[in-house]
Amino acid sequence: MGIKLKRAYEPPAGSDGQRILVDRLWPRGLSKEKAAVDEWIKEVAPSNELRRWFAHDPRKWPEFQKRYLAELQDNPALAELRKLVRKGTTTLVYSARDEEHNQAVVLKQALEHKG
Repeated sequence: MGIKLKRAYEPPAGSDGQRILVDRLWPRGLSKEKAAVDEWIKEVAPSNELRRWFAHDPRKWPEFQKRYLAELQDNPALAELRKLVRKGTTTLVYSARDEEHNQAVVLKQALEHKG
């Protein structure tokens, strides 16, 4: 199972496989053509409350990971994402500037560790 991460503003590549947007909000200023996503599973993104609380503050990263994983526990969208990932190479697309502290990083870990 190959899972990659990529910012929505980076150009798509043939090696991306299926591209799945995992943000709750559509990336600002990006057309659907340029985004080139195959699926948009916004329900797998952090809740609006958690997203606002985190505000991409790296100091909150450890707590964000715990809270987000807790939200994912019974989220049917995670099961939907897991089915898609099993089909082959998948790139989780996100819009955050911080490439190390965002929900796609947590999702990738959750998908890889749970199989």
